[in-house]
Parts: sequence; structure tokens; C-alpha cells
Amino acid sequence: MIVVYANCSVKDANVAQYVSLAEALIKETRKEAGNISYELIRGIENKNLFAFLERWEDKKVLDAHMNTHHFKTIVPKLGELLDGEMQINVFEVLI
Repeated sequence: MIVVYANCSVKDANVAQYVSLAEALIKETRKEAGNISYELIRGIENKNLFAFLERWEDKKVLDAHMNTHHFKTIVPKLGELLDGEMQINVFEVLI
């Protein structure tokens, strides 16, 4: 299993738009074959800190996800709303 943790900080004025776009991305992504879970989480103390927490069957289906229409159209829009760069970490579940 592959886990992706992609975290970022969103500018105050952009939070509502970020969540709306993320919701559209999540809705479509959860329909994809090989997706186990796909969630947006938010910091408790820092409400501008967000992260996508994703679980995929394997790297092949993750790669396919990154080539979908919804990924290629929504993710660049999300990037425009950030306060800095998104940090993306990809992990393999061992145990």
C-alpha cells in the first residue's frame, strides 16, 4: 500500500476556495480504481494548515491518478491559493 501526505499552508483569503476545490478533487478521486482513501485534513491550532492524506493500492494506481483530468485541472488551481510550496511525501506501508 502507498500513502501520500501532501501538506501546505493556505492564505487566509483563499481558505474557502481551497476547500471547495479540494472537495471537487476528492469526490472524483474516490471513484478511481485502486484508491483506498483520500481525505483533506486541517490543523487544529493552525487553521491555514491543510494536508491531503491518501491511500492507494500501489504506485501504479497513484501514477494513474496523477494523469486524470480532475487531477491535472484542479491541482494547479489549488497551488495558486497556497502560502508557499506544497510538501509532498510518498510512503510505502511496511507493517
